[in-house]
Amino acid sequence: MELLKEAEFWVLIAFVIAFGILGRKVSPILVRLLDARAAKISDEIDAAARLRDDAHQALAEYQRKQRDALKEADAIVAHARAEAERAAQRAEREIEAAIERRRRMASEKIALEEAKALAEVRNQAVEIAIAAVRRALAQSLDPARRAALLDEAISGLPRALH
Repeated sequence: MELLKEAEFWVLIAFVIAFGILGRKVSPILVRLLDARAAKISDEIDAAARLRDDAHQALAEYQRKQRDALKEADAIVAHARAEAERAAQRAEREIEAAIERRRRMASEKIALEEAKALAEVRNQAVEIAIAAVRRALAQSLDPARRAALLDEAISGLPRALH
């Protein structure tokens, strides 16, 4: 038992006892610090998980909005195409109507010109007939009778023709 007489042994015992006492006093503090650190890490993990979930929700929402925007854009394009087609059909109908109006106006103008030409021909025929009757009457009737008939025929001719 010589070991009990040596100073190093007692220093070792004192060192173990000091560390034991120190361990008992520091151990709860270390445990609290480690628990607090673990709780803080757990909170950070929970916050990160919430942020990840929020990011997934935001991503899903933006993807849905993008799909909706694409659908709306497709609907706008389809509407624009339909509107352009309707405008083209309307323009075609308007062009056809304009062509028909011009054709009708040309026909009316031709008919008017025909009526004018016919009236001119009729007037010239009347004038020629009057001149021929004048000559025939002038040659076959005596001058007094000829003048009376001529005046009577000339004054009644416009009423008879019109």
